[in-house]
Parts: sequence; structure tokens; C-alpha cells
Amino acid sequence: MAPGLRARALIRNSVILGALTLLAGCASQGQTDPNGYRADGQASYYGARHHGNKTASGERFDQHALTAAHRSLPFGSRVRVTNLRNDKTVVVRINDRGPYAKKRIIDLSQQAAKQLDMLRDGVVPVRIEQLSQ
Repeated sequence: MAPGLRARALIRNSVILGALTLLAGCASQGQTDPNGYRADGQASYYGARHHGNKTASGERFDQHALTAAHRSLPFGSRVRVTNLRNDKTVVVRINDRGPYAKKRIIDLSQQAAKQLDMLRDGVVPVRIEQLSQ
């Protein structure tokens, strides 16, 4: 094979491998069903020391509101969060980015955490499901 053709083949194969790796990574983060995004993982919450600070969406964080931070869901998205330890649920609106801890998939406001009965535990296993707009 000529050197130019070999280089093009390597580039093409690298692009294909990169795309497949990206797709595999997306698949492990959650499933898309007819109602939207769905994922299982760990949730944490943030409260008093962040109260009043600006969120990534530009609004002020209110620990008493039913809001949450997610890495990629659009701002304004509504998601149902289910505490898998006790089956309690809450619907929150995404208004911030995070969490930045590796295994966590959502950071909840203190009010949302209270409704899920997770204040004492701090981090709990959850299922999140994006609701249709």
C-alpha cells in the first residue's frame, strides 16, 4: 500500500474508532426512551453555602426551590428523580451544571433532597427520567 493511502486509512480508522468510543460512552450514561433521557446513578445535594450564588443558567441558586444540576440536560428540562432506597420521587428543573464528583449523575437542591428523604445520607442511588416538555 502506498504511504499516502496508508495514512488516509489510518486516519479513517481512527475517526471510526473515536466515533464508536464516543457512542459507547454515551450509552453507559443512560438510555433514551420515548419519554427522553433516563439514567441510574448516585445523587447528592447542595444547599446553604451555595444559596444565592449564580448558577450556570444565570439564575440565583435557591436551596428551597426544586432544582438540580446535571452535566448535559438542557436548562429548563424537568426530570423525575426517584430515590431507589425508598421509592420517593420529586420533579426538579435543571438550572445548573454538575455534579463534578465522578460517579454522581445529579446534584439536587436541599428542598428536593428533603422530599427524597436523603438529607441524612447525603448521597443515594437514584433513577432520573426526563419528562416531556
